[in-house]
Amino acid sequence: MKDVNKLNKTEAAEELARLAETITAHDQAYHQDDAPIISDGDYDALRRRNEAIEAAFPHLVRTDSPSLRVGAAPAEGFKKVKHEMPMLSLANAFDESDVSDFIERIRRFLNLDAAAPLQFTSEPKIDGLSANLRYEGGVLVRGTTRGDGYEGEDITANLLTIADIPKKLPPDAPAVLEVRGEVYMAHKDFEDLNARQTASGGKVFANPRNAAAGSLRQLDASITQQRKLRFFAYAWGAISATPHTTQADMLACFAAWQFTINPEWQLLGDTATLQAHWAEIDAKRATLGYDIDGMVYKVNRLDYQERLGFVSRAPRWAVAHKFSAEQATTRLHAINIQVGRTGALTPVAKLEPINVGGVVVSNATLHNADEIARKDIRVGDMVVIQRAGDVIPQVVRVEKKHRAKTSKPYAFPPTCPECGAKARADTRDDGTQDAVIRCSNGFSCPAQARERLKHFVSRNAFDIDGLGIKQIDEYWAQGMVRSPPDIFLLAEKHADNPPDIWRYKKGDALGGLKESVPKLFKAIDARRTIALDRFIFALGMRHVGAISARLLARHYESIEALEAEAQAIAEGDSAARERLSTIDGVGDALVDALAAFFGEAQNREIVAKLLAAGVAPQPLPALAADTALAGKVIVFTGTMEKMKRQEAKARAERLGAKVAGAVSKNTDYVVAGADAGSKLKKAQALEVAVLDEDAWLALLETI
Repeated sequence: MKDVNKLNKTEAAEELARLAETITAHDQAYHQDDAPIISDGDYDALRRRNEAIEAAFPHLVRTDSPSLRVGAAPAEGFKKVKHEMPMLSLANAFDESDVSDFIERIRRFLNLDAAAPLQFTSEPKIDGLSANLRYEGGVLVRGTTRGDGYEGEDITANLLTIADIPKKLPPDAPAVLEVRGEVYMAHKDFEDLNARQTASGGKVFANPRNAAAGSLRQLDASITQQRKLRFFAYAWGAISATPHTTQADMLACFAAWQFTINPEWQLLGDTATLQAHWAEIDAKRATLGYDIDGMVYKVNRLDYQERLGFVSRAPRWAVAHKFSAEQATTRLHAINIQVGRTGALTPVAKLEPINVGGVVVSNATLHNADEIARKDIRVGDMVVIQRAGDVIPQVVRVEKKHRAKTSKPYAFPPTCPECGAKARADTRDDGTQDAVIRCSNGFSCPAQARERLKHFVSRNAFDIDGLGIKQIDEYWAQGMVRSPPDIFLLAEKHADNPPDIWRYKKGDALGGLKESVPKLFKAIDARRTIALDRFIFALGMRHVGAISARLLARHYESIEALEAEAQAIAEGDSAARERLSTIDGVGDALVDALAAFFGEAQNREIVAKLLAAGVAPQPLPALAADTALAGKVIVFTGTMEKMKRQEAKARAERLGAKVAGAVSKNTDYVVAGADAGSKLKKAQALEVAVLDEDAWLALLETI
């Protein structure tokens, strides 16, 4: 893998695109399916690589970047609930220098000198499932999962069975209070559960987190009640009045309200003391009685937390300091190739099953041909695998001393294993080859077409109840669904071949649908009205993830407007390219992907057929529409002294403004700090309103 410092712009953009796609798949496997396919260590390495490239090429940060995203969409079977305040994830630190950098970033953002006091709470990071408990008038009225951070599952009945969760709060509690924490299963309860499952012939769980996840998502709450789940409280969401000014005092308040808070938490003041606490808990984590995978540090002062705010995925005022990974050695029996919806050929290592830290693992992704070549991984090798937490590992290295003399380097297949078309890597602008090898057959490749359909109905996309991966495979096999518009014609096709003579085979994915076909049609009809960002995401364009889809939906407000802009770019309209490129966070790879997609007549035809079938994408609700900055386009340039530019951008976005990366005739304000350069000159040439830092701060005072 090429050193980040040696990447050129094109290589960096391509790798960020690959990382966004890869990490998205792993997020879904972990958060949505409770079936992770790589180790925490492997996953963290992907995120570190992504963050390092973004730091070196900040202008290439993608709107669907994993650094801007949290979790995955909610699972089926429960009512969906939108969070009043997003439930975000945490950035990671992996060593003492990362922690030191985290603290230094906070000081820079807040403009604090080294002598200014700064305290942090430090508490174990529980390896469980996040939950949000909403109390109104002191009574627990609803409990939800984190889901995708914006929308979760209503699991109130299941959470009510957990003894650690109070059903009623004291009179001094706020009128509205959302308490957030982690649902988990203690080691002893996990062992007892598996013993009962074994005795009854039921499912045996691989680890406590999977057991907790399976227990919490039972449609029958009585089953959850038998599983002995527990809850640690550590944060809050919506709150009518905050009774204290520090994180530490809020934790004490939770304890007074009869929530269980982790007894290992401490209030500390610098990198050295945080590191010492991390080492102390790491040394005794095997004796705690529950799984943890790191420590969480949070700025103690709540006014500082408010100023620091959030990026799209995580708060700036908190970080997770992860523990080290575990390793073991096993044999690699085969390398299988999987074909994704964008044609990417992904190699997967099939391993001799081995127990690593109490979990039996047998698969690991090998990412791409370059990764196999770099590590010289061959079939038959003994390989060192690594895991952290409870997931399937990565291949760290090959134990070459055990390699057979007849061993041969792995030859990546020259053709797609699904359709036989030529497989090749894309050529970058500088003539080099992309690391990802793709099937050249496009959506004519059956594997790509099927995966595109599965993506279309996935939970971040159309999320149609009763139409999942198995049903898509079955409808594909029977020739009834070949492209997304076919989904909205299923009722007509069933009418021509009615359900009472439909040939279902017992055990097939459609076998249970014979009596529920009308219910499926109703679910499909309900999705003819859908949020625009979900519609954009569902189209399955390369480099367009849920976050970038949301950004595009905010700016274009209709699929017709986005399509027209992208088609114009495909036809060489430089003004259209500039308009799209000026959106803060939109890079060249995303622009090119949109142009490539809408430049193809078959893709525009699919969109047209969806609209003709009655699918009506709806604009997103306006953000902070009642402020003077709502809808305004603002560009920041130069060095700001009283409020760091990062904080200024965050404040503007919270007030409903759109922060752009370049000045255009659509810009409303340019906020110019010291040493402002070309952007200021362009603003003056276009007669755009220019504010210095004092004028910007004065404007904020009026809002």
